[in-house]
Amino acid sequence: MLLRHCRAAAAAVVACAAVLSAAPARAAAPPDDRFIAGYAAAVLEREFGLGGAAVSVEGGVITVVAPELDADMRARLAAALADVPGAIRVEISDAAAPAAAAPTAAAAPTAAAEAAAGPEILPRVKLFEPLRADPRWPHFSAAYRIALDDPDVEQIGAASFGETFTLLRGKAPSGRWELGIQGGVFAIFDMESESKDLINADYFIAIPAAYEHGAFSAMARVLHQSSHLGDEFLLRDSTAQANRVNLSYEAIDLLLSYDIGKAWRVYGGGGYLFHREPASLDPWATQAGIEFESEYEIARGLTPVAAFDLQMREESDWSPDYSARAGLQLRNPRFLAERLEFTAEYYNGRNPNGQFYTRDLEYFGFGVHAYFN
Repeated sequence: MLLRHCRAAAAAVVACAAVLSAAPARAAAPPDDRFIAGYAAAVLEREFGLGGAAVSVEGGVITVVAPELDADMRARLAAALADVPGAIRVEISDAAAPAAAAPTAAAAPTAAAEAAAGPEILPRVKLFEPLRADPRWPHFSAAYRIALDDPDVEQIGAASFGETFTLLRGKAPSGRWELGIQGGVFAIFDMESESKDLINADYFIAIPAAYEHGAFSAMARVLHQSSHLGDEFLLRDSTAQANRVNLSYEAIDLLLSYDIGKAWRVYGGGGYLFHREPASLDPWATQAGIEFESEYEIARGLTPVAAFDLQMREESDWSPDYSARAGLQLRNPRFLAERLEFTAEYYNGRNPNGQFYTRDLEYFGFGVHAYFN
C-alpha cells in the first residue's frame, strides 16, 4: 500500500513538472548595469571586505579596480562576481582605466556618498578580527583536552558558543568605525564520568566598539563575565560545594592590532576590572599575541595557521598564561568570511575557567573552531 502511494506521488510530481515546463514562460527583463554594479559592490564588501574597491559595469561586463591582490584572490573574486545576475564577464585590474575608456554605468558609491548616507546597519565583515589563541574569545568551538596534574578532571571536553555581531558601521575621518554586541558561553565537561559531568560554565557579554585604518585596527569593550559550577560536579564533590566562589566582574579593555604583510598579525592591550566579586580581586591585566596565516594552500581552501597568546594578571602576580594553537584553516574557496580551523592546542598558566581561577592549569589537546566574519 505504501509503495503504491509513493509511486502515485512520484507520478504526480513528474506530471506537474511536465506541465510547468511546457507552459510558456514570460520573458524577464535582464538586469541593467546599475543593478549589476550595486550587486557586485555588495558582494565585494560583505564577502571579501573590499568596500573600497571601485566597481563599474558596461554591457554586463564587471570591471573591478583593486590593487595588491594575489592571483588566488583574483580568481576567487572573479568566481564570486561571475554569479552576479546579468554578469557577462569579470575583469579585475590594478589601476583605473584611462578616462576616455571609462565605463558610463554607475560605479560603487564613493566614500563621501557612503558617509552622507549614514551608518550601515548589520554589516557582515568585521573590522577587528577574532583572536585565535585567546581562551576567552567568543566563538563556536569544540575541543578535547588532557589536563596534566589537575585534581578534579583529566580528560576535558570543552565547548564554547558565541559570536560578535556588528550592529552599525560608519566612516571616520581617516578610517571606519563600528559598534556591536558580543556574547559567549564557555563550558568544560568531565569526559571520564558516566554522564559527562558539567564542571564549570562561564558567561560572557560585551559591547565592543572597533576602528580600522588600513592594516591597523582596534577594539574597546565594556564587558561582564560570571562563572558557575556544574550541578553534577557539586553533587559529587562536597568540598567543591563548600569552597564555591561567586566569581563575577565587569571590566573595560582595549586591544590594538596590526597586520604585517598578508600573513602575520601582532596585537596587544590591557584591561581593568571596575566592579568585581570577590572584591579582593586585583584589577589590572595585559595581553599580547602573534598570529600567522599562510598565503599558500595545501589544497583548495586549506591553509596552515598558527597563533600564540600571552596574558598576565595582577591577581596572579603577573605570571604569564601561555596559549598556543596551530593547524589547518578551511575557507570557502569563493567567500572568505566563514572559516573552520582544526588545531592542536596547548595551554599553561592560571586556570581560565572562572571557578578555578586560583589554580594553575596545563593541558594539550585538539579542537575545531568556527569563525563567521
